[in-house]
Amino acid sequence: MSILNHHAHDDNCIFCKIVAGEIPSKKVYEDEDLLAFHDIKPWAPIHFLMIPKAHIPSMAQLTPEHEQMMGKIMVKAGELALSQGALPYPEGGFRIVANTGHHGGQEVHHLHVHVLAGERPWQKI
Repeated sequence: MSILNHHAHDDNCIFCKIVAGEIPSKKVYEDEDLLAFHDIKPWAPIHFLMIPKAHIPSMAQLTPEHEQMMGKIMVKAGELALSQGALPYPEGGFRIVANTGHHGGQEVHHLHVHVLAGERPWQKI
C-alpha cells in the first residue's frame, strides 16, 4: 500500500516527468512511493538519486505525513548503495546529501536525496 498521495504532480518538473516515464532514466529501484535512478552528472563512481514519486518541492515542505516515506528512503539508501557496488561498512560506506533551496544548492525543485559511494573525489579538491 502506498504511503504517499501520488496525485501531487508538477507538469513542469523534470523529476515528475521521469516518474511518469516521459523522460528516460537508468533506474536503480522503483516501488509505489519511490524511484531511484543514476545521476546524469555523477560526482562519485556510484551516484544515484532517490525521489518520492509524489511532487514535494524540497525538504522544507516535509510534514509529519512524510515521515514514513523519508524513513523508507534512509533505510533503502544503504541497501541500494551496496547493490550498486559500494563496499560494506565500515571500510566502505556511502554518503547521503539532500540540498534544500537556493542557498542549499538545490537545482531541481523536487525533493531528492543523492547517494554517493566509492572513492571520494570531493577529498581531492
